Amino acid sequence: MTADTSGSDGRSRTYRSELRSQQAQQTRRRIVEASARLFATRGYQATTLAAIAREAGVSSETVKTAAPKAELLLAAFEIVFSGTVDAESLTDTEVGSGVMSLPDAAFLDTVLEQIAIANARGHALWTVILGAAASDPVVDSALQGMLSRRAADYRRLVDELVGRGYVGVVSDPDAVAAALSFLLSPEGYQQLVTQSGWSPERYTAWLREAVRTELAR
Repeated sequence: MTADTSGSDGRSRTYRSELRSQQAQQTRRRIVEASARLFATRGYQATTLAAIAREAGVSSETVKTAAPKAELLLAAFEIVFSGTVDAESLTDTEVGSGVMSLPDAAFLDTVLEQIAIANARGHALWTVILGAAASDPVVDSALQGMLSRRAADYRRLVDELVGRGYVGVVSDPDAVAAALSFLLSPEGYQQLVTQSGWSPERYTAWLREAVRTELAR
């Protein structure tokens, strides 16, 4: 289908501007996805902008224009882990989409399954971020922001679980939120599945038991 550009020059310019914007977004997505593959396999220091350009099939200048290296790492993790970049909350991402509208009986198991899937996709890049944060202040600052948002997400999850009747009165909701954040962290997946050889199914089953045990305390 061909767009109608027979109108005023203003309409034609608007069409071209929208097309360029779409092409730029597609190119940036390709660069971020290429970055994700390389950072996950090579690590942060060994991944160069030139290598990302080759992987994405674009010029080095295009990569430099898209984002600095640290920003590419962070965007790569977010797109791999949650499917969305720059979301304020996990409920605003592809991973969390529709979760809040689920019936009470299906809510917790679905949340755990979705986080298990996200951890499977993103744990390698999360490990890269933790390592890069030790030497790159930009990555470290972004990491602190991500951890703060994660803490807020789990604090909201505790409130939701109380409201849905999964747990009674919670005397210290921040402590419960911290415990859930620990249990459901990408680090846990890394240790249990990647290092200890658990199957994803065993890991997910363990999550269910561990979280329910914590909520029953």
